Amino acid sequence: MNWLITNGFTIFGFEVKFYGIIIATAMLIAIFLVQYLAKRRGLNPDDIIVLALIIIPFSILGARLYYCIFSDTHYTFSTFWQIRNGGLAIYGGIIGGILAIILFCAFKKDFKLIIKLFDIIVPALILAQSIGRWGNFFNQEAYGTLVTNPKWQWFPFAVKIETFGGYEWHLATFFYESLWNLMGFVLLMIVFNKTKQLGTTTGVYLAYYGLGRMWIEGLRTDSLYWGPLRVSQWLSAILVVIGVSILVYNYISRQKDKTHEQKN
Repeated sequence: MNWLITNGFTIFGFEVKFYGIIIATAMLIAIFLVQYLAKRRGLNPDDIIVLALIIIPFSILGARLYYCIFSDTHYTFSTFWQIRNGGLAIYGGIIGGILAIILFCAFKKDFKLIIKLFDIIVPALILAQSIGRWGNFFNQEAYGTLVTNPKWQWFPFAVKIETFGGYEWHLATFFYESLWNLMGFVLLMIVFNKTKQLGTTTGVYLAYYGLGRMWIEGLRTDSLYWGPLRVSQWLSAILVVIGVSILVYNYISRQKDKTHEQKN
C-alpha cells in the first residue's frame, strides 16, 4: 500500500492544507471536551470559550516563536509571520497556552483557578496532540531515522517519504507519539475520574507525556537543537521531574491527611 498522499487541495485558487484541517479539528474537539470536564468540576463552561479565544492565539504565537528561536534558519520580522510555510513547535504552543491561562486567572483575580484549569485541560490537550500528529503524516515531517531493512519497511513501523532522489522509508515517529498520546488520554481520564485532588491529573500528564516525548524525540531526524542538545528532550526531562514532584507532593499530602483523620 502506498502511504504517499497529497498534503492538501485547492479551492478557488486557495490552497488548503490537511495539516491545518487536522489541527483545527483537534482544537475543536479539545474545547468541547474541556467544557464537559469543566461541568464535572463545577466550573462555568462558558468561561472555557473565552479562555480558548485567548489560548489559541497565544499558543500559535508561542509555537512559532519557539521554532524560530531554536531553528538554524534566520527569520526576519516579515518571515516570522509566514506560518503557512511551516515552522511550529508543540512545546512553544504549550508554553504560550500556560501564559494565556495565567493571564486569564489574573484577570479573574483567582490564581487558585490555575491548577483547576490545568487538570481539566491536560486530558483534552493530550488527545489533541494525538490527533494533531497526523498532520505530520500529511506534511511528511516529524519522521525518524532511515529504515534500510525491507523487512521493516511497512506502516506503522515506518513511513515512506518522498526525497529528491526518489523515496525512502523512515521510522514513523509521528505515529509512535500519536499512539502514546492516545493511551495517555485514556490514562488521564481514568486519573481524572478517580481523584479530585488538585494537580494529580496535571502531574500525571507532565510525567507521562514528558517521558514518551523524551524517548521519541531521540529517534527523530528534524529535532531543534540548542548547541549539541536536543531542546525538546531536555524540556521533556524537566517536565518529567516537575510531574513526578507534583505526584510525590500530593501523595505525601494525602498521607498526612489520613494520619490527621485517624488521630481525630
